Amino acid sequence: MKDYNVAVVGAMGAVGKEIIKKLEKCAFPIKELIPLDVLSNASKEILFNGKTLTVKEAKAGAFKDADIALFSAGEDASRKLAPIAVSEGCKVIDNSSTWRMDENVPLVIPEVNPEALRSNKGIIANPNCTTVQMLVALKPIHDLYTIRRIVVSTYQAVSGSGQKAIEELENQVTQYLKGEEITHSVYPHQILFNAIPHIDSFTENGYSKEEMKMINETHKILDSSIKVSPTAVRIAVFRGHSESINIETEKPVSIPEVKKILSESRGIVLVDNPEEKAYPMAIHCKDKGDVFVGRIRRDESVENGLNMWIVSDNLLKGAALNAVQIAEKMVEMNLI
Repeated sequence: MKDYNVAVVGAMGAVGKEIIKKLEKCAFPIKELIPLDVLSNASKEILFNGKTLTVKEAKAGAFKDADIALFSAGEDASRKLAPIAVSEGCKVIDNSSTWRMDENVPLVIPEVNPEALRSNKGIIANPNCTTVQMLVALKPIHDLYTIRRIVVSTYQAVSGSGQKAIEELENQVTQYLKGEEITHSVYPHQILFNAIPHIDSFTENGYSKEEMKMINETHKILDSSIKVSPTAVRIAVFRGHSESINIETEKPVSIPEVKKILSESRGIVLVDNPEEKAYPMAIHCKDKGDVFVGRIRRDESVENGLNMWIVSDNLLKGAALNAVQIAEKMVEMNLI
């Protein structure tokens, strides 16, 4: 099997660090890791497989020796550098929202729509974290019963906003314990002891951009006919996104059958024994790559309704892991 040179753009960021960890642990055939970041982080050092590597500036010319580049450096960097990387002979897997809705760029979750990878022209988009975990859980149900409508409320960890948001929550905990005034700058309000129904900016229809991502990405990845109504909320959790999901299906749903197909599906762990206080929680999903599903029950208010609760590590399956799995799938499909 061929070994590949892999560049990680945004190597010093929260997701970039997780990508590097996953590349160390997984079986991906990597020959050389090329850590790239902004100029201010160039010359810093990282450890990879016991070797010290120097971070280089992400710029034109940096991708000439790379076969694959995993981008997690924000929209501006992706917009500027992804086409440059492709022109230098590199496949790009991008974690930002820049390319997700581009009709020429496949938006991929390997467990859901791997065949979309065949249409790539050099750039592959990684979906939004909330969309990834939701669709991993819903794809087996959709295949069996055909989902008509999704109502979802998300409870998203601060790590989804990056390292500065993590530090802000840490600082607010310290300020609270010291009896000091609690300050904030990353979020519009204090996040400690709070839930903020505001992620990204609001659009003219009243939905936030985060909520619109879930609608548009579901249509592109799973089925354009599904109606989606999301509410995205930021909560005071460091890591792990949770989602309350209600679906309506075309066909009558069997709860035992749903549990069976979910328990047998790749990337899903069923945790559903409320009597024993067993259900998915953010504190249990850290550093785990699966989507955890529980609280599965019939919605008695509609004919073919189902409720469920899902949790996943937003820095892994919601970002780093899905990007690495896309790369693995491309190798498997001989697309690199």
